[in-house]
Amino acid sequence: MPRESRAQQKARMQQEYALLCEEIPDPQCALDFTNPFELLVATVLSAQTTDKRVNMVTPPLFASYPSPEELAAANPEIVENIIHSLGFYRSKSRNIIALSHDLMERFDGEVPSNMEDLVTLPGVGRKTANVVLGNAFGIPGFPVDTHVIRVTGRLRWREDWKSTNPDPVHIEKEITSYFPAEEWTDLSHRLILHGRAICHARTPDCAHCPLQQTCPSAFHI
Repeated sequence: MPRESRAQQKARMQQEYALLCEEIPDPQCALDFTNPFELLVATVLSAQTTDKRVNMVTPPLFASYPSPEELAAANPEIVENIIHSLGFYRSKSRNIIALSHDLMERFDGEVPSNMEDLVTLPGVGRKTANVVLGNAFGIPGFPVDTHVIRVTGRLRWREDWKSTNPDPVHIEKEITSYFPAEEWTDLSHRLILHGRAICHARTPDCAHCPLQQTCPSAFHI
C-alpha cells in the first residue's frame, strides 16, 4: 500500500468509522448495571476476565451489597466467595471494598463524575474511569483496552502502530483528536465489538470484515 498523507489517513479513518457505524448501529456497554456504583464495581471486576463472567457474579454481589455503604462494611471472605470465579478475586475484593470505603468517606457515597477524582479510587485507572464517565454519566470518554489497541494498530489509525508496547494514554489522546467528543464512547464500543467479532487477536476474519477494502493490514496478516 502506498504511503498515505495525513489528510488521506484522516479521510480513510472517517470512511472506516462510517462503515463501523453501519455494521454496529447501536453499540452498548457489555456490562450489566443500573447505576454508576454498579458500573464502577463491575468495570473494576472486569480486569483480565470477560464481561460475561462479570455479569454472572454481579447480581448476587449487588443483591448482598447494593450500595457503597454495605460494600464498604463487607466481610472480604464473603465477597471473595461471590467473585471467586473471576480470578484475581482477592485483589479485586480488596479494591471494590476499599473504593466503596473511599466513596463513603470522601464523596458522600456518590460516584464522582470526573476523571480527576475517579482515578484516585483503588483499582481505578483511566480505562475504568472512561467507561464510567461515558456509560453512566454521558460524559465523553474513550476507554482503551486490548481490542482498541489491536484494531487501531491494524488499521494504522495511530502513529505507533508498529509498537509492541503502546501507551494507552497516548492512544486515547491521538484517536480522540480525530473524532468529535460526542462520538468517543460509541467509537470505543464499536472498536471493541469489532475486535471481538471480526478482528480477532490470532486469526482476524478479514474475509467478512466491512473494512477489508481499505484496511492496510487486511492482506498482510
